[in-house]
Amino acid sequence: MVLKNKCDSVIMGIKERKGREKERRRQQIMVAARRVFSIKSFSKATMEDIAKEAELSPGTIYLYFKNKDELFASLSLRVLHYMRNTLESVYNKKDIEPEQKIEALMEALYAVYEFDPLVLINMFHLQSSETLKNLSPNLLSNILELSRSSFSSMSKIFKEGIKKGVFIDRHPIALADIVWSIFSGVVLWEGSKRLIDSKKDYLKSTLEIAFEIFSRGIKTYPEPVS
Repeated sequence: MVLKNKCDSVIMGIKERKGREKERRRQQIMVAARRVFSIKSFSKATMEDIAKEAELSPGTIYLYFKNKDELFASLSLRVLHYMRNTLESVYNKKDIEPEQKIEALMEALYAVYEFDPLVLINMFHLQSSETLKNLSPNLLSNILELSRSSFSSMSKIFKEGIKKGVFIDRHPIALADIVWSIFSGVVLWEGSKRLIDSKKDYLKSTLEIAFEIFSRGIKTYPEPVS
């Protein structure tokens, strides 16, 4: 019995060590991929480029990621986790009113951009392409769940404001969609302008104006006295 327990312990130790090694190698590949994407861009980078950067064979890369899309999407999970937690914290603020939460929402989304601009911008392109169809079911499920959680937090902010009568009565999810469209649109547009003049960065100021206009547009105002 004692010998069996020792054998089981050794087997478990080997499995754990292999698991740690596998995760370490996976992280090594992802770090290399991000570096290659930042230099060559997502569209021009190849799995061979990533393998070379990671100092691994292309065959080893494919043991962990079935294609470039899946590798990039795995990088996106880190940003999506951060976004979900950040937006959740905005909704859970108890000491500010719904109008103030719109401003906090803008700051939170800008923080998501600053967290990893490269991956976020490629995420915007990812969501409007056929790439999602190339992902494994488990990875796609994780991406969709994190995205839903983020949109849920945004929509609950609007639902709260509508309930309190400070926002116009429109579908909260539609309002969350509009916020995301504003955010992604401004980020992509300002990014394209920086290709012409890299010294100019008006992203945050433009976002502030866009969110101010949006915030004014969804507020309710007292009926004029006739």
